[in-house]
Amino acid sequence: MERECKKKVGIMGGTFDPIHVGHLMLAEQAYDRFELDKVLIMPAGKPPHKDNEVSALTKHRVQMTRLAIEGNKHFELSLVEVERSGYTYTFETLEKLTQENPDTEYYFIIGADSLLEIQKWKEPERIFQCATILVATRYNLESEDLKKKIKEIAKLYGGNIYLLDTPNIDLSSTQIRTLVSTGKSIKYYVTGDVERYIYKNKLYKHF
Repeated sequence: MERECKKKVGIMGGTFDPIHVGHLMLAEQAYDRFELDKVLIMPAGKPPHKDNEVSALTKHRVQMTRLAIEGNKHFELSLVEVERSGYTYTFETLEKLTQENPDTEYYFIIGADSLLEIQKWKEPERIFQCATILVATRYNLESEDLKKKIKEIAKLYGGNIYLLDTPNIDLSSTQIRTLVSTGKSIKYYVTGDVERYIYKNKLYKHF
């Protein structure tokens, strides 16, 4: 009975350099399909696996995220990671949230490529102890190999993993930065507010 009363909150983290419509559609789909109360959109602080890949300053990544989710009442900007100093690890973030909000069940949204690398993450078993994992599959593909791997990982860590079909959008933040740096259009790749912010602040010009 207690479990039924808990809030259901999704978490979608990322460097968001910049945040694009693919991120937003994935978060919206997770919210809808799993009947979440809200989704925390969480810009990464200093992720160790992307030490040399973050182009925009943290303040810009945060502001672009804020602009992108304005108007969506069930999206909420979370600064949990950017406000921490040093490297930020997922297990620490999830443990902090679960300790502070014992009335909440967390659903951590990641891509299939990230799931297949999760054994290389720091303390992966502690991630599964704190959250249900929602795995985005690109192009609506649920290959037998992927299903088999998911079962293996779930068994290994005693966790819950569910597949989340995503729209067929082949889009990455790297691609958007390249388009900006070469003077090409990014209209509809990002929201209008984010597009204007990028140009106003001259982001990614020398990417």
